[in-house]
Amino acid sequence: MFTLAEVASLNDIQPTYRILKPWWDVFMDYLAVVMLMVAIFAGTMQLTKDQVVCLPVLQSTVNSKVQPDTAGKADFTTVETTTGQEEASMGTVSFGSAPTVTPEILLSRATSSQYQPTESDQELKKEKKDSSGRKTNLDFQQYVFINQMCYHLALPWYSKYFPYLVLIHTIILIVSSNFWFKYPKTCSKIEHFVSILGKCFESPWTTKALSETACEDSEENKQRLTGAQSLPKYVSTSSDEGSPSASTPMITKSGFKFSADKPMIEIPSVTILDKKDGEQAKALFEKVRKFRAHVEDSDLIYKLYVGQTVIKTVKFIFILCYTANFVNTISFEHICNPKVEHLIGYTQFECTHNMAYMLKKLLISYISLICVYGFICLYTLFWLFRIPLKEYSFEKVREESSFSDIPDVKNDFAFLLHMVDQYDQLYSKRFGVFLSEVSENKLRGISLNHEWTYEKLRQHVSRNAQDKQELHLFMLSGVPDAVFDLTDLDVLKLELIPEAKITAKISQMTNLQELHLYHCPAKVEQTAFSFLRDHLRCLHVKFTDVAEIPAWVYLLKTLRELYLIGNLNSENNKMIGLESLRELRHLKILHVKSNLTKIPPNITDVAPHLTKLVIHNDGTRLVVLNSLKKMTNVAELELQNCELERIPHAIFSLSNLQELDLKSNSIRTIEEIISFQHLKRLTCLKLWHNKIVSIPSSITHIKNLESLYLSNNKLETLPAAVFSLQKLRCLDVSYNSIAVIPVEIGLLQNLQHFHITGNKVDVLPKQLFKCVKLRTLSLGQNCITSIPDKVGQLLQLTYLELKGNCLDRLPATLGQCQLLRKSGLVVEDHLFDTLPSEVKEVLNQDTGIPFANGI
Repeated sequence: MFTLAEVASLNDIQPTYRILKPWWDVFMDYLAVVMLMVAIFAGTMQLTKDQVVCLPVLQSTVNSKVQPDTAGKADFTTVETTTGQEEASMGTVSFGSAPTVTPEILLSRATSSQYQPTESDQELKKEKKDSSGRKTNLDFQQYVFINQMCYHLALPWYSKYFPYLVLIHTIILIVSSNFWFKYPKTCSKIEHFVSILGKCFESPWTTKALSETACEDSEENKQRLTGAQSLPKYVSTSSDEGSPSASTPMITKSGFKFSADKPMIEIPSVTILDKKDGEQAKALFEKVRKFRAHVEDSDLIYKLYVGQTVIKTVKFIFILCYTANFVNTISFEHICNPKVEHLIGYTQFECTHNMAYMLKKLLISYISLICVYGFICLYTLFWLFRIPLKEYSFEKVREESSFSDIPDVKNDFAFLLHMVDQYDQLYSKRFGVFLSEVSENKLRGISLNHEWTYEKLRQHVSRNAQDKQELHLFMLSGVPDAVFDLTDLDVLKLELIPEAKITAKISQMTNLQELHLYHCPAKVEQTAFSFLRDHLRCLHVKFTDVAEIPAWVYLLKTLRELYLIGNLNSENNKMIGLESLRELRHLKILHVKSNLTKIPPNITDVAPHLTKLVIHNDGTRLVVLNSLKKMTNVAELELQNCELERIPHAIFSLSNLQELDLKSNSIRTIEEIISFQHLKRLTCLKLWHNKIVSIPSSITHIKNLESLYLSNNKLETLPAAVFSLQKLRCLDVSYNSIAVIPVEIGLLQNLQHFHITGNKVDVLPKQLFKCVKLRTLSLGQNCITSIPDKVGQLLQLTYLELKGNCLDRLPATLGQCQLLRKSGLVVEDHLFDTLPSEVKEVLNQDTGIPFANGI
């Protein structure tokens, strides 16, 4: 047997789920508990008190045989199952014959006639007279038998099973009411939602954000009232955000907007948000974001709740229909025809049901409860379909707070919030704070400024190769405010900061001229943009998608160097926004590291003033180069890793070209080099890291060439034509297959840097040492067996590489190279030890002459 508490436990839900229980669900739960009590009470009464008492209906033939002395008395005997054994001990009744007179009865009658009746005898006789009735021919066991037979045959089934039906129906209603809390696919979402909602409600950040909003509103109202009285009549008091005055120049042709944030109002902090609370709030933002993405995809919770409400409504109609018909069937008296005359001797019995009146009252009470329950179910259905519960708007919250970006939600997320509103609307209002990006950015800003103080940022400032003060910030949630207090900073690097915002305080950084934005689509305020437009000289932008390039980049009129690093395939060329480069009127250097298949034609917008163009591809073949012809003022051109097989003809139109770098391509022949004779200003030609096998004699036509880089190719010989370039100062033929250095090398009297490392040279011609202006001589990784003593003629030599050869000693004349020191001598240690001690002392001297190799 189970108790009421055990059954009521089916209706229990976790206390935290109560926020998802509107008043009708709570009311129905209480009704279910009352119905459970009705079922338990009726069942207990039925098990302990329920019984049927039956008496036979005597026929007229039987009544005629009754003796005259008993004709005027009631002829029935009441037999109850609880006292039957006591009555059975009073005498024995035979079935189907006249009553038998026993000796004990005769003796009692004779005795009573001899003695005068006493007072006690008179009372006993009176008692017998009062308890006498119409006699039957049934014994106790027969009464018990017929009572049980008639209980099952005469009573309607509803009277017997009423408690169990009520119990089953109530359990079904309870299960239907709470099924969405138990079903695995919805239970996990609900549990997660309730957990997040509770943490959001209790978070200190929620209180701080809403309190600051209230303070901002009151402060703005105060300023609006006082400002309207103090401002002159000709000053507009419009409260529209970002509306410029007539004297403020606004850029309207750029197609984008600056972040027109409201001026910061210094408001005293209402609550102090420590680091732990800040971290918890940031974790809540992430949880809310992921939960929203997970729950908004489906409407299973909504459908399940509607389904269980429909089931309860159908159940209510079903119970009401069949229960109402059984109200009149419950009666106190019943006629029973058990058809056991061969055992009892009677065909009809009249029975009474002692629980009839109680059951009828309980049934009427149950029907009343079911009716109330059903009307609530109908109201629930009306609420479910009255408004679209799969959409939830935070419009009121947006109006009451400064977080106007709180998005509307849909599907199960919206339905859960509607349910919470039936409990307390304050929950959804506080929850909306964690759906706002503005709120999240404020939190990040507070946490960021607490962590990155001025002292900590000062520790991260370093000196770069150009001896400039540089600060590199990596993977932060934003730009700390203290950054703008570093007024002596020259270079600022922001990397992987998705919410970077440059405020007006950047105008304090008067030394800032170089800015790096690596995967950082920074937003700038209008005042900050004005400062950058007038002061910024160099900008590096690294991106994955073109959309990451800030639109204000193309409006920096004083910008001189622009570096764009990212994916720009042929399909996205039109999206790069290079048409805006026409605003970059002072741009001198444009560096594009990407995967271009053609040079964007809009680069010609900056052709009149562009002096250096660098295109570094990732191995994508650069096909279309016609737009280069219009860039007549370009002095330096680099086309690296562009899979070029020949020197592009468009280059020969660049009359002002001074330096050409075609590194890391697939050039095999350079027969077109004769066309370089039209490039009178060409002084540096870099054809390194290609597949060139020979140098044509037409190279002599490039008379002004000063630097020639042919390293990492497939050259086997150096033609004499190379050494006719009298102005050549740097020659790099490292890492080829050259075996002989021609004696004509002595003709290069202006040669200062000669690199032939990584070849097959075994003998150094004496003419090499006639190049007395040599400062750098790289002879490493060859097959050289000896170094001539004439090396001492190279008085300006500062760098000599001999490592990786077949030398057994070094010439003592190295001591005559006045500028050569041990730091500039690259050789094995055992060879250095072969030098005389006085030479080693000379080489070990520190003269402070900087090392330079010319590359």
